[in-house]
Amino acid sequence: MAKRNTDPISISQALGEFVEKNKLNKGMDKVDVTGAWFALNPAFKTYTTSIRFERETLFVNLSSSVFREELSYGKEKILKMINEELGREVVKKIVLR
Repeated sequence: MAKRNTDPISISQALGEFVEKNKLNKGMDKVDVTGAWFALNPAFKTYTTSIRFERETLFVNLSSSVFREELSYGKEKILKMINEELGREVVKKIVLR
């Protein structure tokens, strides 16, 4: 039986330990990346039809070809902004469809 730790810790520290111990980081990254994408610009919510995060790559389906072309010019900047929002480098590549 595991020994119980009686030292007080914060809720955020307890949740962080839980996520790490149960190997839930990948799932949490998917949620965090999606939230960061929509937090960048309100127009992203309007034109994004689906979003998927796999193997450090963010796949974004957009309903407007004009908007997709506009975003393709600033992919590196968007990538940098998402990683800054998350506080670490999670996304390494963005694919716009």
